[in-house]
Amino acid sequence: MRVLGIETSCDETGIAIYDETSGLIANTLHSQVETHAEYGGVVPELASRDHIQKLLILLKEVLAAEQIKPETIDGIAYTKGPGLMGALLVGSAFAKALSYAWNIPAIGVHHMEGHLLAPMLELATPPLPFIALLVSGGHTMLIRITDIGQYQQIGDTLDDAVGEAFDKVAKMLELGYPGGPLIEELAKTGEPHKYKFPRPMTDRVNLDFSFSGLKTFALNTYKQSTKTEQDKANIARAFQEAAIDTLCIKCKLALEQNKINTLVIAGGVGANIALRKAITTMTHKVGAKVYFPRPEFCTDNGAMIAFAGYQHLKKGQVDLDLAIDVKPRWNITDIRY
Repeated sequence: MRVLGIETSCDETGIAIYDETSGLIANTLHSQVETHAEYGGVVPELASRDHIQKLLILLKEVLAAEQIKPETIDGIAYTKGPGLMGALLVGSAFAKALSYAWNIPAIGVHHMEGHLLAPMLELATPPLPFIALLVSGGHTMLIRITDIGQYQQIGDTLDDAVGEAFDKVAKMLELGYPGGPLIEELAKTGEPHKYKFPRPMTDRVNLDFSFSGLKTFALNTYKQSTKTEQDKANIARAFQEAAIDTLCIKCKLALEQNKINTLVIAGGVGANIALRKAITTMTHKVGAKVYFPRPEFCTDNGAMIAFAGYQHLKKGQVDLDLAIDVKPRWNITDIRY
């Protein structure tokens, strides 16, 4: 089976093709970062328009570059949700049009399921069951995966996602957008132990997160500082260390409580090098093993959607009609196989 994956949930347009025999055979991505940077965040209308402009171009490029004929594609997977309504509608409409034109089935998949399964695109795949830490601009959650399609959410953020907190702190420090990579780079020049930031909710036995207070602490610290470039670097380092420590503590607790020794990191924040080092050190100390997708599979991409769609299609699950149906809000535990 060969599946075309289409990702348009937010500000990246992804097209990929996954083959059950050969694996990932095509993958391309267009980022809208430059488009949204001047606004300090994603503008939904601009995102939707850009998807419209890029989807067909990317598809043609992929088919031509890999010499793939449409008649060799057996199914289409697209991001049904969660995400921006307009962006999701563009991807769904494009998928359904191709489904009709090529006379092949389409299936709408969960964006977060794509992230959870992204490490399975690598040669070394995590054994089941495993705990997944899903960290992105919109989500910070811990999920227990006993099998593909069997997801139990065991922890969630009560307010800001960690990626959202990175973006907001970067904005406070006047660094620009997107904030995650900018905070990470600036933190490298920060002085260790200059500031001591709290590790929110790490004194509790539950697996929930909260980053709103940490964000406010960073703001108050910056207001009271001299606002020099070195001050900004010191705050960036202290904030990043606090956020990463918090994630590590909760991941360790999740592994212990569930008696599982395999951890998967998924989502855009998973590309953070400092986070990868800290998580690797923590899992080594407790006798567990961690799996990361390659950096290009941490951010939104079509490859993870193609692979997740393949899992559904091989079980015979397809959209029953050509209706353009999306779910901007969609709990991952509502996925059905």
